[in-house]
Amino acid sequence: MAYASYEHRGVRRVGELRGSSLVPLEGGTELGLDTGPEWLRDAVRDERAQVPVDEVRLLPVVPRPSKVFCVGLNYLGHVTETKRELPTYPVLFPKFDSSLIGAHDDIVLPPESTQVDYEGELAVVIGRAGRRITEADAPHHVLGYTVANDVTMRDFQYRTHQWVQGKAWDACTPIGPYLIPPDGVNLAGAGIRTVLNGEKVQESDLSMLIFPVPRLIATISTFTALRPGDLILTGTPGGVGYRRDPQVFLTAGDRISVEVDGIGTLNNLVTMEQTDQSTQEGGGQ
Repeated sequence: MAYASYEHRGVRRVGELRGSSLVPLEGGTELGLDTGPEWLRDAVRDERAQVPVDEVRLLPVVPRPSKVFCVGLNYLGHVTETKRELPTYPVLFPKFDSSLIGAHDDIVLPPESTQVDYEGELAVVIGRAGRRITEADAPHHVLGYTVANDVTMRDFQYRTHQWVQGKAWDACTPIGPYLIPPDGVNLAGAGIRTVLNGEKVQESDLSMLIFPVPRLIATISTFTALRPGDLILTGTPGGVGYRRDPQVFLTAGDRISVEVDGIGTLNNLVTMEQTDQSTQEGGGQ
């Protein structure tokens, strides 16, 4: 089973994937705070209103999460290429709901950055609220899994020891296309890969996570309550563009995909943000 937040003819719905169509669930406009596992199970399916997937715009799986946590340095290969020490506690930083875009939306390069990088990741969607969740109980708080690309502006990230200025740009983080419930996912050895213009640039599997999903949920919920719809981006494997020789950054016209076996694939075109030249030149009065 798979679910999506989508827009069709200006109306937002939650849909259950049936082959190549989405069947809307009555009473919901998007996955999030009010769409826990019981709602997904019990909501009435409006069979007569099903629509082909290729006729809708897929929104971020959760368009408006209350929290978005990201994890840095969570694969040994990435730790090695950054020449950092192996972490003993997860490296955490935030994004915001304004950072998120749909699975097939364009990644728009901001004019301020010349070092826009890719980071393919598994994302966790919280389904049940909790505080101080134990690792043993953590799986019961997961609504499902999806795919993310933690697009990063490296020239801004490394301006300080904090990362938020390189990570939390508006409309920079594709997430989707679908929410896959836990019983439909085998995380033990699922592969993850990123492909840029037909060339594989990242590849690993989820067994290589330094801090697995239950540990991340337990760690984060120690200091803040998790709510339904909250997102945890679990970190990226080695192969990021900044650490390559020569370095590789996203440019307009690139096509990039991120795939996690059994969960889904993001496919995004990279474009350049159009700026208002008259405003930039002081002629916008």
